[in-house]
Amino acid sequence: MSTTADSGSPSETVRVTEDAAEQALSLLDGEGLDTDVAGLRLFVQQGGCAGLSYGMRFDDAPEEDDTIVESHGLRVFVDPASEQYIAGSELDYESGLQAAGFDVTNPNVEAECGCGESFRT
Repeated sequence: MSTTADSGSPSETVRVTEDAAEQALSLLDGEGLDTDVAGLRLFVQQGGCAGLSYGMRFDDAPEEDDTIVESHGLRVFVDPASEQYIAGSELDYESGLQAAGFDVTNPNVEAECGCGESFRT
C-alpha cells in the first residue's frame, strides 16, 4: 500500500525544491511520460567508496509499497528500504558553469567520500 506525503508535511520523506521539480517535470515530459501518474524514483544503493550512493530514474508508476511525495506538480517515489536513509532530505537542481544536475542534501549523512558521490549514515 503506497502512502502519500504532501510538500510541507512534517513527516515528509524528501522535500523537493521548485527548481528540481521544474527540471524533472520537463525531463518527464520530454520522455513522453504522463506526469499525473509517472514520477521520479529516488533511491539508495550499495556502492561508492563511502558505502552508499543515490540513484534516480523515471518510473511509469509507483510500486505498491512506495511512499509518494508530491511537490510542485512532481511525484517522487521512494521505496521503504531507501526511505530510512533519506528521510528529511532535500532534492534540488543546481546549474553552474562547470556542471548541472540534481543534488540531495541529506541530514542523515555522517560521512561522504571526497567527490561527494557516496555517503555513510
